[in-house]
Amino acid sequence: MSVGVRVKVWGDYALFSRPEMKVERCSYDIMTPSAARGILEAVYWHPGMVWKIDRIHVMKPIQFTSIRRNEVKSKVSANNVLSVYNGAKKDLFISSKEEIVQRASLLLKDVEYVIEAHFEMTDQANDSDNPGKFKDIIMRRLKRGECYHTPYFGCREFPVNFCLCDDEIHGAYEVVEEKDLGFMLFDMDYSNPEDIQPMFFRAVMRRGVVDLRDCEVIR
Repeated sequence: MSVGVRVKVWGDYALFSRPEMKVERCSYDIMTPSAARGILEAVYWHPGMVWKIDRIHVMKPIQFTSIRRNEVKSKVSANNVLSVYNGAKKDLFISSKEEIVQRASLLLKDVEYVIEAHFEMTDQANDSDNPGKFKDIIMRRLKRGECYHTPYFGCREFPVNFCLCDDEIHGAYEVVEEKDLGFMLFDMDYSNPEDIQPMFFRAVMRRGVVDLRDCEVIR
């Protein structure tokens, strides 16, 4: 059994990084399904259920802006940590003065979406778990604005505002018959924890809506 919900999400900036762009980040045109799932899991997650994204409504025009940020080009080595744990004398810090590098990012600005999703029960649900119980908890948390951690649009620097969507949906591209957004990250396949694989799909926005219910997923 599946139970559906509609959630409006919005924010000042978003960065849904394209994996092919490597060092300097460039965002997809819209939110990815995995990012939408992450937002809903921040609101409510339980091992007895799993979120499935059905449709993403683009509520505002797609706008890009670029910024430059100071970052560090390395990270603490796990081997160094293990060596220090075993008694070796090595540095366990990153000198921002030596490792700093300036990188550009192409972001989305002034974004707003409506996520249509449902959840399904998993085999980890116990005897007291049922769809009605989970639906009540989710609706209560959405109405109160409660979450386990602040959801974000791709990067933690870009927090998400969210609320339950009860209104009629009128997106920014209702008059656009079809817009091909190219291949986009769908989600990650965690079936084999030793070999986590990305999954992609051909994102086509029809009248401002990306329908994910019957899309072809490519591994």
